[in-house]
Amino acid sequence: MEALTISSSVLSLNFPAASPGDTHISKPKSPNFRCFPEPISSFRGRLTHRSKSKLFPSNAISSPSPPSSVSAEPSPPEIEEEVAVGEEKFDWYAQWYPVMPLCDLDKRVPHAKKVLGIDVVVWWDRNENAWKVFDDMCPHRLAPLSEGRIDQSGRLQCVYHGWCFDGSGNCKLIPQAPLDGPPVHTNKRACVAAYPTIVHHDIVWFWPNSDPQYKDIFEKKKPPFIPELDDPSFTKLMGNRDIAYGYDVLVENLMDPAHVPYAHYGLMQTRKPDVKRDREGGRPLDFVVKKLDMDGFYGKLDMGIGQFTAPCIFSLRTNPTPSEDQSTQRRMALVFICIPVSPGYSRLIWAFPRNFGVWLDKIIPRWMFHVPQNLILDSDLYLLHLEERKIKEFGPTNWQKACFVPTKSDALVVGFRRWFNKYAGGEVDWRGKYSGDLPPTPPREQLLDRYWTHTVNCQSCSKAHKSLNALETILQVVAVGLVCVVAATMQGAMSTAARTGLAILATACFAASRLLAHFVHKNFRYHDYNHAFV
Repeated sequence: MEALTISSSVLSLNFPAASPGDTHISKPKSPNFRCFPEPISSFRGRLTHRSKSKLFPSNAISSPSPPSSVSAEPSPPEIEEEVAVGEEKFDWYAQWYPVMPLCDLDKRVPHAKKVLGIDVVVWWDRNENAWKVFDDMCPHRLAPLSEGRIDQSGRLQCVYHGWCFDGSGNCKLIPQAPLDGPPVHTNKRACVAAYPTIVHHDIVWFWPNSDPQYKDIFEKKKPPFIPELDDPSFTKLMGNRDIAYGYDVLVENLMDPAHVPYAHYGLMQTRKPDVKRDREGGRPLDFVVKKLDMDGFYGKLDMGIGQFTAPCIFSLRTNPTPSEDQSTQRRMALVFICIPVSPGYSRLIWAFPRNFGVWLDKIIPRWMFHVPQNLILDSDLYLLHLEERKIKEFGPTNWQKACFVPTKSDALVVGFRRWFNKYAGGEVDWRGKYSGDLPPTPPREQLLDRYWTHTVNCQSCSKAHKSLNALETILQVVAVGLVCVVAATMQGAMSTAARTGLAILATACFAASRLLAHFVHKNFRYHDYNHAFV
């Protein structure tokens, strides 16, 4: 139970875990963010009249005059300090992007991933002892290299016609070319685009530009530094999940603890409000965005600091607390890495580093932490998928017009939307790869699928899935075998008590196999979530 308690306490925003006797899967408690004291009603006027601010155009925040009996409409929380810029825009292709954690990559096979609309293949080059990220496209007939293999010489081989490539993307073999003919494999058109790649914080990162001038880009610009992931005294188990809604919705959802008592009711224990006004126990939260510029923003919280490092990282660092023996300070961070994949799709990599209870992560399989974490992601996935389509109808830059955000609990969300609209124009730069339309909504079973979005991409969960399936089969075989023994044994050859015992054991094995099959299906394949019956 201690393992599950610590696991659930780092699932989201450091809500205190439930007591060991609690039957719910607990999750961290809503932080009490402190906001600036000035009234937020002054924000709309400054947004409307400040010529340099382009987060929300004046026509996006205007509204009909309220009746005389109704008070003036409140405005969104404001930002304490914002760096003034001219027409500077965020360059999505001059950033490092995480692809996958090392713990979920198999060196024996190439892996297909999509980041920023770019199809890439991640593979281990044993000749250079380094991970490589290439365009997932063979220059011959455009077959996906991710469906290929690592050949006996350690090269990436396209299995369509056998072309082989080294760690620099150079073609080293075209089997169809005559040995005594021209060396066509040296032609530039036979090469694969290779992206600058580096391992940082046990995650593979790549620079989304294969131009040779960026070959040594790491010397000039490094991926964002996350101190807790670099500190050996912290535990740093990671997880990943492909999400069926877009990057911007993913980021703002992670910045919003006010939804936790409602969207994740029954999964997380939250702090009780001073005055309980409903069953779920929602309460006022105070936030403040202290400073915002093109590189992101940070906010001051009672329990620590929240920081958005553009474009991918949102982290919360809690204030240190004394350990039980008073010899050290307990520290914890919540690190969410949000990756734009394509319109309507994103990928989340998460880690909850802490310097206490480290031994638990060494003895408890990672998949046991992922089971409750995935359930939490499932519980609001469908509503966020639909919400994104409503935002699209209004237009991303009209988010303020579409959404009414009068309380301080939305300050970080407003801060992100301000950054997103001001510096990125309200959308990810897909460089014309997509029409701008969101993909159609798939059936609910496909939308909430956990197998293809997580299980196959997580080495721990994949192994557990295979092992539990094997155990299910063994239980069924044992049950059938015991029934056959009872049926085949002569009446006098076995006592009635022994026959009854074998029959009971066979029934128990069969029942256990059915329960195990149900557990595997709900935790590794598909788990529906109906808020009406929670």
